[in-house]
Amino acid sequence: MLTIGVDIGGTKVAAGVVDDQGKIVEHTLRPTAADRPDLVADTVADVVRELSAGRRIEAVGVGAAGFVDETRSVVRFAPNLAWREEPLQKKISDMVGLPVVIENDANAMAWGETRFGAGRGQSHVVCVTLGTGIGGGLVFDGALFRGRWGMGAELGHMQVQPGGRPCGCGNIGCWEQYASGQALVKEARELAGTEPERASVLLGLAGGRIDGEEITEAARRGDEVALRAFASFADWLGQGMADLAAVLDPGCFIVGGGVSRAADLFIDRARESFAARLTGRGHRPLADIRLAELGAAAGVVGAADLARQR
Repeated sequence: MLTIGVDIGGTKVAAGVVDDQGKIVEHTLRPTAADRPDLVADTVADVVRELSAGRRIEAVGVGAAGFVDETRSVVRFAPNLAWREEPLQKKISDMVGLPVVIENDANAMAWGETRFGAGRGQSHVVCVTLGTGIGGGLVFDGALFRGRWGMGAELGHMQVQPGGRPCGCGNIGCWEQYASGQALVKEARELAGTEPERASVLLGLAGGRIDGEEITEAARRGDEVALRAFASFADWLGQGMADLAAVLDPGCFIVGGGVSRAADLFIDRARESFAARLTGRGHRPLADIRLAELGAAAGVVGAADLARQR
């Protein structure tokens, strides 16, 4: 059985035809009109028609960054797209004439990784996606956990630091303000501003503006400030996972997202931080902390498989 998975991001729509073994047999990319929700739906319909040509497609799964309601049909709110109470499922289904399932993009990634990636064989999985912010997905007893209203697993918005940094969600001290791509950049900029003599490599690479790629390259060249920024990032990542383990007791954490491409600079320290901060440490098994395997394809694969299981 072939289904189509679509991953809608702030800048692009990625889509692919996926078989029941999680293999993408054809894929395509289109730019996203983030300020025009009607055009986003049109773009999704266009890629579905393109990928359906000459094939029997059973259903379509769409992963969208935002709050998706419990019926998996309406996007209540999307921070990076102009969706407010958007009936996305009906719009797309009417245009393509196929069953459509809408899912949060991090949930789709978590499902893809659990079914076909780093979480294969695991029954209790927490997926942490490290990008500009932190996304999350939970798979327990082999089922995706969505919460009563479909808005569960917003892991990045756990409060880890009372009175801490303000977050775009309206709260303060959220985890993603300390263990995300934007947090890494903020930490490096602050350190470089106060101790420029320790950031010579980073400042030389940045040419006036410090971003994630420069921090990663500088850290690999031994820049002290860049390495300290990654150390802080890793400590907070481990702290958040330990807090999650205290509540959820998963067998496995899967760490993915764009920042995970620099995992060689933080994952070992994050594992140490997790073990050091885990409640009941020394008297309980340690969850595995694994890197995602499917990369950018996880959302497409997961959305397609969720459509198959609608």
